[in-house]
Amino acid sequence: MAADPRNSLNRRLFLGTAAAAMSAAALPAAAQQLADTEADAPLAGPIRNNISAFRMLDWRDHFDNTKNGVILADLNSRALHYWSEDQSVYKLYPTSVPLNDELTRRGRTDVIQKVENPRWIPTQSMLAAHPDWPKVIPGGSPDNPLGVRALYLGWPAYRIHGTHDTRKIGRRSSSGCVGLYNEHILELFSLAKVGTQVLLL
Repeated sequence: MAADPRNSLNRRLFLGTAAAAMSAAALPAAAQQLADTEADAPLAGPIRNNISAFRMLDWRDHFDNTKNGVILADLNSRALHYWSEDQSVYKLYPTSVPLNDELTRRGRTDVIQKVENPRWIPTQSMLAAHPDWPKVIPGGSPDNPLGVRALYLGWPAYRIHGTHDTRKIGRRSSSGCVGLYNEHILELFSLAKVGTQVLLL
């Protein structure tokens, strides 16, 4: 007696779906294991995968309220969380973070200025270490380290900004700022306002 082709098709479909489901279930665990292993490893060699071990955070654990919206930059997991004032909007973005602890500032501040196509002016210490660097890079330049938008914080020289160098995202690669992909800073720029609360954790 010949096998019913519908039964054969249903069996293949079931097996394929089950295999895909098992693979999908295993993926977060594998990704977390990779993140746990490599998240704090120093950069080594010319090629390295970006690592951003996201962890879910709740604004209530870090802010008293969401007045003007809140930004939580988690430097350990290299991620930025945003909640709108009415908490209807939540965003999670991968980021670049400071190269080392000496360049890292943690604590509370707020957004004091929003700048489109910001110009970049290196600090005196940067110019001392790199005298060949230009003293100013105009906004809109593909060489500008601040990308297409910047949120200036209440601390001098600290910003949340975009970057044209996408290799930096997910890495310790900044001189103190928090960097986002340009498409992400465009979105965050439209959501955040002067007065948005910021915590670098």
